[in-house]
Amino acid sequence: MGRLTGKVAIITGGAGGIGAATGRLFCEEGCRIALVDVTAETLSDVAREIRSAVPDAEILEIPADVGDESAARPIVERTLDAFGQVDILVNIAGIRSYELLADAKAETWQKILGVNLLSYAYLAKEALPALRKAEKGSIVNVSSTHAVNPRAGMGQYDVTKAGILSLTKTLAFEEVEHGVRVNAVCPGLTLTPFHVKRANAAGRTEQDLRTEKVDHNIQKRWADAREVAYPILWLASDEASFVTASTLMVDGGTRV
Repeated sequence: MGRLTGKVAIITGGAGGIGAATGRLFCEEGCRIALVDVTAETLSDVAREIRSAVPDAEILEIPADVGDESAARPIVERTLDAFGQVDILVNIAGIRSYELLADAKAETWQKILGVNLLSYAYLAKEALPALRKAEKGSIVNVSSTHAVNPRAGMGQYDVTKAGILSLTKTLAFEEVEHGVRVNAVCPGLTLTPFHVKRANAAGRTEQDLRTEKVDHNIQKRWADAREVAYPILWLASDEASFVTASTLMVDGGTRV
């Protein structure tokens, strides 16, 4: 018996580093998953890798732009059609913007708010009837340490991550009577394909990132995406039955 045996989860941002690691770990723990991401090809690659590592994995691939409100209902409906239930929603989808707030464009605000914050609200709204029916429903929202430690030059991103924490607490307060728990995870410096690609463009390798000493946190290293997936797994599982409206820092002791 895995820790999520008999449960079904929707995971957005499923083709990204943390999303892919979470999808694989959930499958290892007996969960059936709907993996959602905007790029169908990358999503299929991730699903293929998970199936190779976990031969009995049950994965529904759903290519969708979660920043579009109209995508939320079909995602939930397709999951229910395939698996008959939804017990867990993990919101991970996110995009970045590198604009000073003084130069931030309206279209950039609209796009980043849509994906990084509003998609969490859209998916939660559509999934709540099924999560309530599950009686032990769980939502895990992935934010960032920069929700509480914002930076110059990425204000739009950091604002959305702060909004996720507020959304998480409010939703937890509203849904407690329905048996749905809502929590957030704030990852710190995490080694994902996004960062590897940026490093490659600068002439550095993934191994360089894995072995370098960083000042970002007191452990002086990058996290592997699986190290973030484990806390998500715990919050999603019944092991965390007395945990709601909480924010878990998964950051190696990030320096403020």
